[in-house]
Amino acid sequence: MPTESGLPVLRVYNTLSRQKETLEPVSPGKVGIYLCGPTVYKPSHIGHMVGPVIFDAVKRYLVYSGYQVTWVVNITDVDDKLIKESNARGMKMSELAEEMTADYKNNLSAMGVDTIDAFPKATENIDEIIQLTQTLIDKGFAYQSGSDVYFEVLKDKEYGKLSRRSVEQMTGEGGDMAERKRSPADFALWKGAKTGEPAWKSPWGEGRPGWHIECSAMSRKLLGESFDIHGGGLDLIFPHHENEVAQSECCHGKPQAKYWMHNGLMQASSEVGKLGGRNTRETAVGDQAAQEAGKIGKSKGASAFSELLKQFDGETIRFFLLSTHYRRPIDFSNERIEEVRTGLETFYRFFKRYERTTGEDFYRVPVTLKRVEGDQLQLSGNLGEALKGHRQRFIEAMDDDFNTGGAIGDLFELLRALNKYCDDEKLDNVSSLKPEAIAALKQGARVLRELAGTLGLFRAAPQASTGDDDGLVGKLMELMIKYRADARKNKNFALGDAIRKDLAELGLILEDRPTGTEWSLKR
Repeated sequence: MPTESGLPVLRVYNTLSRQKETLEPVSPGKVGIYLCGPTVYKPSHIGHMVGPVIFDAVKRYLVYSGYQVTWVVNITDVDDKLIKESNARGMKMSELAEEMTADYKNNLSAMGVDTIDAFPKATENIDEIIQLTQTLIDKGFAYQSGSDVYFEVLKDKEYGKLSRRSVEQMTGEGGDMAERKRSPADFALWKGAKTGEPAWKSPWGEGRPGWHIECSAMSRKLLGESFDIHGGGLDLIFPHHENEVAQSECCHGKPQAKYWMHNGLMQASSEVGKLGGRNTRETAVGDQAAQEAGKIGKSKGASAFSELLKQFDGETIRFFLLSTHYRRPIDFSNERIEEVRTGLETFYRFFKRYERTTGEDFYRVPVTLKRVEGDQLQLSGNLGEALKGHRQRFIEAMDDDFNTGGAIGDLFELLRALNKYCDDEKLDNVSSLKPEAIAALKQGARVLRELAGTLGLFRAAPQASTGDDDGLVGKLMELMIKYRADARKNKNFALGDAIRKDLAELGLILEDRPTGTEWSLKR
C-alpha cells in the first residue's frame, strides 16, 4: 500500500527503538542521509567500503521508489591518528589527508559508488564546529577547562539511549585529559593545541575539534537540525553516535536523526555461506562486542583495498558486500569472494546468451529508472507471470529494511527462470526463433536490468583484459576445443570431460551450444 503522498511504504530497522519502523521522512518525499566516513590517515581497506556500498544501494532504491535523496559522507581530516602518521612520514597533516582522501574516493569509484552528494571535511567546517560548541556552553551542557571544552554527560538526562549503556559504564577520554574533566564520562568538544600540532583560533584558545562534534556540525549544516537517516558501522554506536545524539539534541532540542541504521562489521573468517539463498547467517546480529572482536581494521593489519582490487574487480566485491543483509556481520575471505564471482559468472553467461539470441547488447537494454514505470510494464504469458512474481518478491525484500541479501536471492531466481525459458523455447537454435519468444525474453532482460540497477549492478560490461597474451590464449583455446571435440567424436568422453574440468580449474569456462562450443574467462 502506498503512503498518503503516493510513495511506497518502506520499513527501516531503527537502532534507537530496536525495531523496524515505517519510513516517514521529516519532509514528505525527501530523505536526508548522513553516513560517517573515514579518518583519512592510511589507505582504505575493505571495511571502509561496506557502508558506502550499502548506502549507495539504499539511495538508489529510495530514488527508484520516488524519493528525493541527499546523501552526505564526511571526511575526518584532523585527528590524533592523522597527526601521528603525518609526523611519522615527515609530511604536513593536510597533505597526508589529501592523499588518503584521493585513495578513498578512487576506491569508491571502482566500487561503483557515485551517488554521494557531498564530502564535507572537518577542517573546512571549523566555524560551524566552534559555533555549535559555544551554543552548548551557553546552554549549560558544556564547560571550558583550560584550553579544552568538554560536554558534561550528567547534564543530559537521556544520555545512553542509543547504546543503552548507563553513565557508570562509560569512561570517556583518559590520560592527561581525565584530570581536566568533571566526570570520567565527559568527552571533548574542543582540544587545546599541543606544540607543533595543527590548530585553529577559538574563544578558548588555539586548538582543534574533538571527533564527535565534527559530525554534529556538518550534518546540521548540510541536512538540518533534524534529518532522516544516520548511518555507520555497528562499532560507531558507542561512543561516537551516542555522543553525536547528546551534542545535537541538547543544542537543538529535537531529534538529530529519526532513524539510525548500523551495518554489520567486516570480519576475517573462513566460513563460506550459500550464495543466492534467501537466508543468511544470524550469528551476532546487532552484537557490537562480538562483531568488534573479529573486525577487520587498520590496527589488525588489514591490507589496502587497492591490493584487493588487483585480485577481484569492483563489481564482484560489490556483489559480495550486498549478498548479506546489511545488519549482519560479513565473513570475509578470498574463498567467499571467489564463490561470489562464480555466482556472478552465471549472470555474465546469460548476458552473452541474450546477445547471441537477440543480436542486442544486454547492457543496452532500456533501464526502467522508476518503480512506477516498472509497475506499468505489460508482462504476459507464462514467463510474464513468473517475471511479475520475481519482481514482486525482490521489491518486498528491499521494502523490508533494504534486504539486499534476499533481493539478490530473487535475482538468481529470476535468472533461472530466464535460462529455463531459453531452454524450453530452444532459443539457442537461431535458425528457428519465434518473434513472440524473443519479445518475451527482451521483457525479461528489462526486468533484470531494472531490479539489478537498484543495487548498482550490471551498469556496464566488465572490463576485459587487453594484454598481449589475449591472442595467444584465444588460439590455444581454439586448439583445446578442437582436441575436446575430436575426443568426443571418437567416444572418448572421459578425456573430453577431463579437458573441460581442467580448464575450469584454470578459470576457463567452456559452454556447448547448438552453434558450437564457446569459451569465456572467469573474471
